[in-house]
Amino acid sequence: MRPEVLNHGYKPVTKLLFATIRLFSGRSLPDAAKLVFYRPDFYGNPAKRFTHLALRGPSTWSVGDRELMAAVVSQANGNAFCIGAHTATAEQAYADPARVQAVLTDPDTAPIEDGLRATLRLLTKLTRDSTVTADDIRDVLAAGVSRHQIEDALAVAAAFNITNRLADAFAFEVLTPDDFAAGAKFLLKRGYQ
Repeated sequence: MRPEVLNHGYKPVTKLLFATIRLFSGRSLPDAAKLVFYRPDFYGNPAKRFTHLALRGPSTWSVGDRELMAAVVSQANGNAFCIGAHTATAEQAYADPARVQAVLTDPDTAPIEDGLRATLRLLTKLTRDSTVTADDIRDVLAAGVSRHQIEDALAVAAAFNITNRLADAFAFEVLTPDDFAAGAKFLLKRGYQ
């Protein structure tokens, strides 16, 4: 059940901002963006900072890699909103929709590097089982992934395990492919701040 607060629980200045965005973009603000405006000091601002750092901060993973990680974690959680949003963003970041679709269909046969494949397996296992072992980490290291890259990937997983649960709790509306594509363009330009 969608809490009414996501539709109407905002201060007048925030409602005006939403109306202005709709006027200039021709689109309503997605529920993920609306959520960060509700109690911004409690959730919104810290979540934006953490997510931006995880997906756009310094890393040897590309933006496309990290957006793909977000899509894979969201797929493991079965969250349609975040699958759509981060699939579209990864497709644009890589400029290769077929590659992203191949990973989401079968990461074991997808045309990706072994280190990314091993990392996606780790994130999927962590998301589904809520645990990983030392052997799981060793497998990722053996595939050529550095400890720092593992930490960066785990930050993406943390951000999206939280976001996926909030999207489920607040019953985020799943957007059209055009709206997801427009959101992806914005995320690639501005990030999560």
